[in-house]
Order: sequence, then structure tokens, then C-alpha cells
Amino acid sequence: MNDLPRNAVSRAAKIASLPLGVAGRATLGLGKRIGGRSAEAVSAEAQRRTAEQVFKVLGELKGGAMKFGQTLSVLEAAMPEDFAGPYRETLTKLQESAPPMPARTVHEVLKRDLGPDWRRSFVSFTDQPAAAASIGQVHRAVWHDGRDVAVKVQYPGADEALRSDLNQVARLGKTFGSLVPGVDARAILDELHDRMMEELDYRMEADAQDGFALAYEDDEEFAVPRLVHGAKHVLVSEWLDGTPLSAVIAEGSKEERDRVGLLYVRFLFSGPHRAGLLHADPHPGNYRVTPDGRLGVLDYGAVARLPEGLPPSIGRLLTRALKGDTEEMVNGLRDEGFILPHITVDPEGLYHYLAPFLEPAATETFHFSRAWMREQFNRINDPRQPGYTIGLKLNVPPSYLLVHRVWIGGIGVLSQLDCEAPFRDELERWIPEFTP
Repeated sequence: MNDLPRNAVSRAAKIASLPLGVAGRATLGLGKRIGGRSAEAVSAEAQRRTAEQVFKVLGELKGGAMKFGQTLSVLEAAMPEDFAGPYRETLTKLQESAPPMPARTVHEVLKRDLGPDWRRSFVSFTDQPAAAASIGQVHRAVWHDGRDVAVKVQYPGADEALRSDLNQVARLGKTFGSLVPGVDARAILDELHDRMMEELDYRMEADAQDGFALAYEDDEEFAVPRLVHGAKHVLVSEWLDGTPLSAVIAEGSKEERDRVGLLYVRFLFSGPHRAGLLHADPHPGNYRVTPDGRLGVLDYGAVARLPEGLPPSIGRLLTRALKGDTEEMVNGLRDEGFILPHITVDPEGLYHYLAPFLEPAATETFHFSRAWMREQFNRINDPRQPGYTIGLKLNVPPSYLLVHRVWIGGIGVLSQLDCEAPFRDELERWIPEFTP
């Protein structure tokens, strides 16, 4: 493919083509139905082609457009099954890959960040990328000391492209948001904007990865690649072999999925306690199951720095809600900013609205599934349901944005895994002041 498109006008036109393309295929489908083909066959073909276009446009643009697509892929478990089916494979591609940038462009970035003699840092360097992300792609190489390494190289112009994408996708928020019932696309975009501005400097990611690697060094359950070298646009870390989490989701046995689901939760919630850091990009493309059975974790660009660990207020709020102390629950939510001062909420109504989301913490074991997640998202997005207006009254304080992202994204991944495990024990182990 060509270099990362940086012209704001051309990028905007590509993103804008998505809803237009959907409309065009709907018109074409009508013509085929008139021509005698069944509605079911035409609909399936239209959805498949729409999915292909979403991947092609978001994947080629990378930047904020691809990042938004990855966010949708985490939440695909919330989509109605007849709609999600044709999209699942395509959205999963956004977790694992995207069209690569040319080798000459990669070499230019390496030369700028590692110096004109950058090749001396490596015994060998593979030009074909091993993986791609929203603002960079990963190449396999051998470091000068003989270690196998992963070299993440940022796309030139990622900064300009990112700003352009997020501004344009924001204008299409309703179009994208309709893919996932109950999700405020605008809120996702606002949060993505702030976090991705940080992700542009790989030196910050290097610092976070170093912190995680130190905290989980020689761990029996988790594998965090050691940092080798960090520059603004190039990050080098030890190579990590393993089976992608997306493959476990698609093909893993129940025992495998249950075990990986438990480790996934354990890593997310133990990070603040062990490293003072919360890994805040929970999509499956960042996880591997290593040959020795550990859960390997990649990509530390999106991290919440929590030197004191998770806020005890989370544990207190969960405890009050589980015990059915509705008045204290509302008071606590108001104190933390989830309910703004001028908003009036019925405590009992709020409790019934939140109760299903508390189920994983209310029982010794819990079974996450796509059916359960679809039920919850449809419930909070249905204007006919009594809790619909209650959901509109709730607010996510800025200090909780990343925690909220991990919570919702984590539920999405667990539902894709279709796993069952004693998750409450993990919450009690790692969340301060949580006493169910």
C-alpha cells in the first residue's frame, strides 16, 4: 500500500465513504431482490461486503479511525447475533493486523530515531511486519546481542492523521455508535483523543512497559516482554511467542477459555497493586497465550498511572451496591461524581438498573457470554425499559475514564471468550475495601 495518508481532506473523504458505502449497498441489494434473489441472501452478501469495506478503510487509514474500529471489535459481543456474525471475522482482523507500510518508510523512521547506522543495532531485521496497530507496526528482528526482539515503528504523520481521524469520526459518531447498542460513541472518542495523544510518544510507553516488566518479572502466570530500547517513534522489546487471544476465543476448549478468562481478569486488576499501573487497552490483539501456558501481555501505550493502586472508593461503591444499601449507594456515586449535584435519581430504580452488571461480583462464579452482554446492552438502550432514563442521568468522571474503559472492554472480551470462573475472588483480592 501507499504511505500513511496524511492529507486531512483525503482521510476525511475515506472515512465519510463508510456510511455512503452502506447506503449504496442497500440500494444495490434492493435491485437484486427485485431481480429475484431472496432477501436473506442479499442481506448476508451486503453485510459481508460492508464488513470488508469497514476493514479496508479503517485498516488502511490506521490512526484514530483504526483505533475506533478496534474499540468496536472489543464490544462486538453486544451486537445482535444476526448482525454481528458477518462482522466478527472482519472486526477481529482489526485486532491483529492492518495493511503494512512500505519498507522504505520503515527504514526512514529507524534512521531518524536510531541514527544513520541503525542497521548496526541489529543482527537481522525483517522488513515484512509481523503485526500492525493503530499508530505503528511491529517487525521481528535480532538485536545486536543476539536477542529476538519486536520493533514497533510509528507511522510517519501519525500525529496529523490521528487528529484528522478523530475529528472526522466524531462527525459520524451516530453512524458508528449505532453498531453497538448502549454505547456513547462521542464519549469513547473524547476519551480516545486524550489517551492517543499520549500514545504518540513511545518513550512514555517504554516507561510503562518497564514498570510492568519489573513488577511481573519471572511470574509463573504472566509474561511481560522486557524493554530493550525506547525512542520517540521506535520501541524495541523482547519477542514474545504465543497463540493470539482471538484464536482462543474462536477455537479454544471450554477449559482453555475459562482459564484464560480468569488470568485476563487477574492481570487487569493486579496491575495497579503490583506495578502502580493499569493496562488500559484490553482488546484481544494485546494478549497471547505463551507455549508454557502463561498469559502474555503486549502494547503498553494506553496505561493509567495509579501509584496508590485502585481507588478504595470503587470497592466501597461495589460493596454498598451488592448489599442493597440503595441510599448509601446513591450517596457514594454522588460523592464520586457519577451523579451530578443537580440530578435526582430514584435509589431503587438505580439499583435495579445496575443489578445485572453487578452479577459477576455477586456470585462465587459467573459465566460471561455474548447472550448475556447483548441482553444488558439492549436493556439499557431500550427507551421502553424503565431503567433507560436512569442511564441517561449517570456521568463518568474524568478520573474514572480509563477504569471505565477497562471495565467495559474487559466485559466485552470475557463475553467473547464465553468463559466461567470465580471472578469475585479476584475482585476481592485486588480491589481495596471490597467486602462482598
